Amino acid sequence: MGFITAIGFATFGSASSGLILNNYSSADTWIFASRIAVAVSLVFSYPLAFQGCRDGIIDLLKIPMDKRDDKLSNMTTILILSVLTLFAATLNDVSMVLALGGATLGNALTYVYPYLMYKATVSKFSLKGESTGLTIAAISAILGIVMGGIGAKMAISK
Repeated sequence: MGFITAIGFATFGSASSGLILNNYSSADTWIFASRIAVAVSLVFSYPLAFQGCRDGIIDLLKIPMDKRDDKLSNMTTILILSVLTLFAATLNDVSMVLALGGATLGNALTYVYPYLMYKATVSKFSLKGESTGLTIAAISAILGIVMGGIGAKMAISK
């Protein structure tokens, strides 16, 4: 990731746009194809990610499984989409949201959650001799938290 970041920075410098594709010419055929590919990816992956988000919110509210029905799912969907639409209608620059989300959630997903899953697996199955692996994973998680904090600070201060 650091290598790709360095190449991107070397190409565009500090004037780089929050959405990297905006740095390229609008007449570039390959970049146009890339923009279409990103749009298709977002449109078709959003429902899958949204369903996980909605179900996670219902889980956080500790609603029992026997109380969950289509009406609850529909009302939760409407509420979440209403809030997201309100934010989308009022935000002028999405780059801060993307930067903050990438810094916090991206680092958590890449570095912290794998460590937590690995640690839970090791303790659940009482795997002996995994202390070295746990130490390396813990160091990776700590670095992820540090990088996420730095990224979040940079996103907010920008």
